Amino acid sequence: MSAEAYTLKANTCIEEIGQQSWDRCANPARAGIECDLPFDPFLSYAFLAALEESESAVGRTGWAPYHLSLEHAAEGVVGVLPMYLKSHSQGEYVFDYSWADAFERAGGRYYPKLQVSVPFTPATGRRILTRPDIADPDIDKYLVSGMMQVSEQMEVSSLHVTFAEKPQWERMGEMGFLQRTHNQFHWQNDGYQSFDDFLAALSSKKRKNIRRERRDSVAAGIVIERLTGDDIRPEHWDAFYRFYVDTGSRKWGSPYLTREFFSIVGETMPDDILLVMCQREGQYVAGAINFIGGECLFGRNWGCTEHHPFLHFEVCYYQAIEFAIERGLHRVEAGAQGQHKLARGYMPTHTYSAHWIANESFRDAVENYLRSERHNVNEEIDYMAEFSPFRQAD
Repeated sequence: MSAEAYTLKANTCIEEIGQQSWDRCANPARAGIECDLPFDPFLSYAFLAALEESESAVGRTGWAPYHLSLEHAAEGVVGVLPMYLKSHSQGEYVFDYSWADAFERAGGRYYPKLQVSVPFTPATGRRILTRPDIADPDIDKYLVSGMMQVSEQMEVSSLHVTFAEKPQWERMGEMGFLQRTHNQFHWQNDGYQSFDDFLAALSSKKRKNIRRERRDSVAAGIVIERLTGDDIRPEHWDAFYRFYVDTGSRKWGSPYLTREFFSIVGETMPDDILLVMCQREGQYVAGAINFIGGECLFGRNWGCTEHHPFLHFEVCYYQAIEFAIERGLHRVEAGAQGQHKLARGYMPTHTYSAHWIANESFRDAVENYLRSERHNVNEEIDYMAEFSPFRQAD
């Protein structure tokens, strides 16, 4: 197909693209297109539309939707990008505050900037979303070139693509984006049939520690429920939102997601949600929300109104591992940061982001910084891997 057959369009809400057109690019298998791409709950129309409808990710909160769609004259929408015009750097989990400070101290204007990401969600996934049933191999290149052209036309300081899959990150590097790496801790399912199978793979000391933590976490009479689908009721969302607000207020000053967001996703994608809730004496005291992908369980938010030893580890890590084993999921991604996850079977792994900087001299400075940072990240991951909790082979 020739490039002349395509039209690039910027959309100020995902509704302008439409659910069918979006999901055929973002989650094509769910949209009836035969392919091997696993379902990604965060890229789904339902999730992103809920962020907008609930006014969690809108211009007022500094996340103005500016999604790109690539349309073919005969085929309709063949590619999309989840993109936002940002007036700050909050809720991204790939930190560029020092870049903004340096650029503005030099007399530049760092904001607004453009961000290709899933708001408030540090989970790796595809960012350049194209239909697998369209044969043109250049569609992703057209989208990347298109977002660079939009950035130039809007005269923003920069464009950031965060938590991208490595192949897309490499492709963007070839097209002139600066490349950045970070690390997260992910649990990998090595064909385990039960939680005890997983424990058997650990060193004796780590195995005993986890068993003790699981026992002590519920010692105060805690009862744990795992809820999905229609089992999640409004009272569960009310309780969980209290926990979420408590955590958000302490971490960020104000929570990113509104109460309405949870009601909307509870209605539009209930089977893609795992809610782990804890009761004590008939009252909910803690909980965590996870989203269920085709290959991965994504742990997102946790909170509590009572503090009990090791309960956070039980609810966020061990319950997630058990669920992943039961569902045959390949891995668990438990969110950003947290070296304490290493002792609990979550191993360090790379995450990737790509950055386009308009100002040439500033770009050179950032590139030098990123070259050193990538080296440090590699060393850190190698170092932490030496403290693996798994039994060493002879």
